[in-house]
Amino acid sequence: MASVELRQVVKSYDGKSNVIHGVDLHIEHGEFVVFVGPSGCGKSTLLRMIAGLESISGGDVVIDGKWVNDEPPRNRDIAMVFQDYALYPHKNLYDNMAFGLRLRKTPEAEIKSRVMDAARLLRIDHMLDRKPAALSGGQRQRVAIGRAIVRQPKVFLFDEPLSNLDAQLRGEMRTEIKKLHQRLGATIIYVTHDQVEAMTLADRIAVLSAGRTMQYAKPSDIYNTPAATFVAGFTGSPPMNLLPCRIDGASAMLGSQAILLPAPLAARAAGLHEPIFGIRPENITLQPHDDCASVEARVVLTEPLGAETLVTLEIGGREMVARCSAAFARAPGEAFPVYMHRSHMHLFDGANGLALH
Repeated sequence: MASVELRQVVKSYDGKSNVIHGVDLHIEHGEFVVFVGPSGCGKSTLLRMIAGLESISGGDVVIDGKWVNDEPPRNRDIAMVFQDYALYPHKNLYDNMAFGLRLRKTPEAEIKSRVMDAARLLRIDHMLDRKPAALSGGQRQRVAIGRAIVRQPKVFLFDEPLSNLDAQLRGEMRTEIKKLHQRLGATIIYVTHDQVEAMTLADRIAVLSAGRTMQYAKPSDIYNTPAATFVAGFTGSPPMNLLPCRIDGASAMLGSQAILLPAPLAARAAGLHEPIFGIRPENITLQPHDDCASVEARVVLTEPLGAETLVTLEIGGREMVARCSAAFARAPGEAFPVYMHRSHMHLFDGANGLALH
């Protein structure tokens, strides 16, 4: 295990415009950190810079206390698992997993011990004589992970390893990777565009946008106290409702509808020129409760999902989504009061997108 530090890391391909803008991150020994963000946000580039597969234009990368900016990948003691598995099609699974150790002239007895231990851990020990073509996508990914495990590196790097799998298999492999981390206690840096993967796997999440870190925190903090509208809108399924409003005393006004804000939030919002009101779908309910704000709503659309129903509501001329029970049965056009948890309301500065925390 090892810690990883990124200190004001910058990447530029033309020497003029940066694609990574001064990223600062500290990853602890044994921590599972996920880089998440939309395509093109720089997360894979950042991972490849840690691996040594991309040069660094500025700043420092430190692995286990050692400055590694100019070190080649083989000297960084990392193992990388790629999106496309990168297995040798002409070699069986045993030889695929053993290949890197043989290049390092590891004794054959030790190679066998490491390969068999990893194969048993990943439940592929019964198929080591097969070639990759005979395997499913999930099995191939297990082999790719096993090849990384036998290296016994200080840091594991995963670059969107599940994106080629179907939804069910992706969920199963996500569980396996989390169990693997618990067993190995390894330092893992994992890249994905899937916020569900990020929320379920990570000890901490770095949310990236356009080469910048928008927030670096525990999953619960990312979800409950997003630092910016980008983070609020990227996490959650469906994501947080984000609506322009105006502040009138202690209330956020959506059209003619007044939503009574918590007093501390209202005080910080005074003088805000472009406020954005935010609330997550599960914090809009049909029953009154302690410390809630009541508003009139009209049903626009219902989406039954089996265990729950997503309901699009019109409130003050604006639409927002509520997460309701499966028994929700109101028809489109029907009006009724809904209740918002005041302790779960958010306000953002529309000029810079930052939260008023």
